[in-house]
Amino acid sequence: MRILLTGSQGQLGTCLKERFPEEWEIIACDSQTLDITDAQNVLNMVKTFEPKVIINAAAYTKVDAAETNSEQAFAVNATGTLNLAMAAKSIGGRLIHVSTEQVFDGHQQIPLNENMAPNPINVYGQSKLAGELLALHAHIDTTIVRTSWVYSEHGHNFVKVMLNKGLEMLKMRVVDDQIGCPTYAGDLAEAIIKLVQLNHSPRGLLHFAGDQQMSWADFAHQIFTLAAEKKQSYRQVSVERIRTADYQCAAKRPAYGVLDSTTLNKLLDQPIVPTPLAHVMAKLID
Repeated sequence: MRILLTGSQGQLGTCLKERFPEEWEIIACDSQTLDITDAQNVLNMVKTFEPKVIINAAAYTKVDAAETNSEQAFAVNATGTLNLAMAAKSIGGRLIHVSTEQVFDGHQQIPLNENMAPNPINVYGQSKLAGELLALHAHIDTTIVRTSWVYSEHGHNFVKVMLNKGLEMLKMRVVDDQIGCPTYAGDLAEAIIKLVQLNHSPRGLLHFAGDQQMSWADFAHQIFTLAAEKKQSYRQVSVERIRTADYQCAAKRPAYGVLDSTTLNKLLDQPIVPTPLAHVMAKLID
C-alpha cells in the first residue's frame, strides 16, 4: 500500500505515522516539503509517487486568527483540499480528508449525523466546508472524516494547554456552555487506517469522535482530576465554569458539536475502542 500523508507533523499526522502498518510505503509531508496550495507542486508529487491513497491531515486550524486571515485559511483548507482531490483523480487514487464539527452552527441538540445540513458560523468552519464540497465535487473517490476536539500527547491541544497553565494558576476559567466530544488523535488515526484497509472504500461523509460528550469545563475538570493523581502541584487547581459570552475571542464557536460516529463504526469489523484520557495523561505527566 502506497500512502501520501500531508500534515505529517501535526497531532493526527504524528499518530498516523506511529500506527501505519510496517509494510505500507509512506511519503509523509509537512508544509515545508509539500505546499498543498500549489496545484502544480501537488500534481507533480502525486504523479511521481502514485499513491493509492492520499490522507490529508493538513489544515489551517487557528480558529480565531482565521477571522482576519481568511485568505490563508481558504487557501489551505479549501484550495489545498481541491488540489489534492484533483491530483488523486488524475492517477485513479483515493482521497481521505479530515474535517471538523465546526461546519455546523451548533443549534441542534442531538448528535450530528452525516445527513444534517452544515451551516458554519466562523471563517474556519466556512473554509473547511468549502474544502469538503470542492473535493466531493471534484473526485468521486473522496472520503471526508469529520472529527472534533482533537487532543493527544503531541503538538498543541487543549489538554497540554490546561496542564501548562495549571502549573502557573490555581483557578482556570473555562467555558461550560459549549458541548462536544473530545477525540484522541490516536483513535482517529486507527479509524482512518481501518478505512484505508476496507475492501470497498466508503465515499462521501463520515463522522468520528470520542464517545463522551461534555463541555470544555467538564473536560478541564477531568484533566485536573487525573493530573492531581499523578502530581502534587495540580491538586489545588480548580475550574471556574463560565459562559461563552464571558470569554472574549474573535470567532464564534458552535454551542453543540457532538458528532454521531455510528455510520463509520458500522463500516469497521470492530468499532474503535476509545483510549482513556488517563492513558494520554500518563505520557504527559512525569
